[in-house]
This record gives sequence, structure tokens and C-alpha cells, in this order.
Amino acid sequence: MRWLRRLLGGGRVQLDAGRQEALLRDVQYRYGAGAQIRFAEQVEAVTGMLNSDDGLVVAARIVSQVADEAHADLKTQAQEIHRRTGRRLLVHRRNYRPLWMEAGPALRWPLFALPCGFHPYAQVAAAVAVVGSQAPRLDRVTDPNPLLTHMFEVLDLTTAGWEYGRVRVDTDAAALADRLISSAAKVLAAMDDPPRLPPPVRELMRRNNTLAVHDPTGPRAVAGINLGARMRERLLA
Repeated sequence: MRWLRRLLGGGRVQLDAGRQEALLRDVQYRYGAGAQIRFAEQVEAVTGMLNSDDGLVVAARIVSQVADEAHADLKTQAQEIHRRTGRRLLVHRRNYRPLWMEAGPALRWPLFALPCGFHPYAQVAAAVAVVGSQAPRLDRVTDPNPLLTHMFEVLDLTTAGWEYGRVRVDTDAAALADRLISSAAKVLAAMDDPPRLPPPVRELMRRNNTLAVHDPTGPRAVAGINLGARMRERLLA
């Protein structure tokens, strides 16, 4: 694997585990739902903090931790539904859409209440932006393949939440989806042997409907987003 060869050979970079932990804690506790600034401003601030190789490692860790915790949360919810009702639900990380189509009203969207406290519209959106902006350097610090899988998982959860999970599509939600699509495209472009797009992405790419995007503070629609068109434009380039 190219990323491993680079770590072991001439592409090695100097990383500082202590610096990474300090950055992670700072991002985790200074930002999120409780911060007194808008999500867009938080994204800008966190993106600036993670503008380094150590920051790139932290960004990758944030995305992967969020994906892992969301999966664990959905498994727990599915087990609770089975305990209460006897209904068995399949929680498949490569495609969450069947789960949401079957049990959406009974599920809680996990990204707003993860144990790590990372908020999808703040730390997660910033981490995704960092990964995209430094995609050519990604294989110098980590294996991009599982990270890309985790990015697509978060994208799947984001779009399924809009469609089945009663998650409001506002400008912050749309910005997260757009960053996930754009950054995933940049990671794919930087890979020697990019994987096939996962099923939920391929399903959405066959669509051409535009969703209204609302102001975060009110009911007014201020824009629109066509996920299928955006994915075809970015991921098929």
C-alpha cells in the first residue's frame, strides 16, 4: 500500500502524538453545540487549527470516531427496538438506507448526540474540510481507504437523516453534505486504486430532485441542493 510505503520510506513525515492529543482535546472542548459562535465560524476556526500534518491526523481521527460511534449508537437502538418489539433490524455500515427506510420513525439520528461530543456542523464539517484540502498528503500520515469509507458512512447518515430521520435541511446541514461530497472526491482523486462508490451514493446519484435549504434560525428557504447532481459532478469527474 502506498501510504504504508511512504510512512516507512522517503515519504515519512514528522508527527507528534502529544501535539495531536492536545489539538484533539482543544477542538473537542472549545467547539460544538455549546460554543457561542455560529457553526460556520467554528468550522473556519477549527480548520485553521488543523492546518498541519498533525492536524490532518486529528481530522481523520474525528471523522473515523464519529462514524464508529454512530454505528455503535444505531446498533444499540436496533437492539432496543428488538427487545421491545421483537422486530429485527439490520445495521449495515456500507448502506444505512435500508435501515432508515424500514425503521426511520423509530430511530434517533445519531450525529447530534455522540459520546465524543463532536457536532456534525462544527468539528465534523471542519475535519472533513481539512481532509479534502490536504488529500494529496493523506497517504503520508494514514491509510486513506478506511477514512474514505468513514466519510461515505457519515454522508450516508446525513442524507438518510434528511429523508427518513426528520433532520432539517438548513444551510449548516447542506454545507456538511457539500463538504463530504467535495472532500471524498478529492480523496478519491488522490488514490492510486480508488474503490467503487458505495450503494447509497450510487442510489442518490440516480436522482435529480432539489431539496429546499432553510435558514438555521427560521422557516424561510434560502437555497436548494440537488444531491444527485452534486455527486455526479464531483464523484464522477
